[in-house]
Amino acid sequence: MTVHFFKYQGVGNDFIILDNRDDRYNGLGKEQILLLCNRHFGVGADGLMMLNDHPEAGFEMKYFNSDGKEGSMCGNGGRCIVAFAHRLGLTQDKVKFMAYDGIHEAVLTKDNWVELKMSDVKGVEFGDDFAILNTGSPHYVKYVEHLGDVDVVKEGRGIRNSARFKKDGINVNFVEYGTNHLLVRTYERGVEDETKACGTGVTAAALVVSGNQNRSYKIPVATNGGELEVRFDKINQKQYENIWLCGPAEFVFEADIELNK
Repeated sequence: MTVHFFKYQGVGNDFIILDNRDDRYNGLGKEQILLLCNRHFGVGADGLMMLNDHPEAGFEMKYFNSDGKEGSMCGNGGRCIVAFAHRLGLTQDKVKFMAYDGIHEAVLTKDNWVELKMSDVKGVEFGDDFAILNTGSPHYVKYVEHLGDVDVVKEGRGIRNSARFKKDGINVNFVEYGTNHLLVRTYERGVEDETKACGTGVTAAALVVSGNQNRSYKIPVATNGGELEVRFDKINQKQYENIWLCGPAEFVFEADIELNK
């Protein structure tokens, strides 16, 4: 089976994208997706997405984690698939598409910059030094003083596999307040490792560290892969609306790979 794929990345969060409007890749199984995402024996990626037709939107985004299992919403993946749809001529500067958590809007601006509207957040659990919320995917946000000293894999894996989260998993974000921006590092479930960036994680972090005033915010965020921006309206301590994840989404290359059936 020949797979024609496109590689995209958003602040180092990289993805394999397949044009599946004719359903040609519906037969791809878990092991094949796992192989494609493998950085030693395949193409290498944090996840794989299929762009499908959809009757109520410009297209559908179907996302798989690098472990081969279908995943939930991916913020950087959503921005990358919008850029891919634009490359295919399916969109102009604005588009609506269907994802795991419903319809999303997106706007493309110059220099490969994509602004993606995220789902509203209507509940947050706050602890002494952490918060838990869902921004399309579930996230655990932990506050730290020296982010560079944190063993993200060890500590993130411990939280992700704790008794409370082991069954369904959770993404774990470590957050430090920088001088002019927020610093975030993320351990992603499904990848089971630290990634260069996580869009839904950056979004979760920005929401819960916003000030006490219920107003509009624009928060710059630095990740290991680059800079993102999160804009939103804070309704109260546990409710956020009009959430936008903004940043670059860049084409890397396209090629064919032969897979055994």
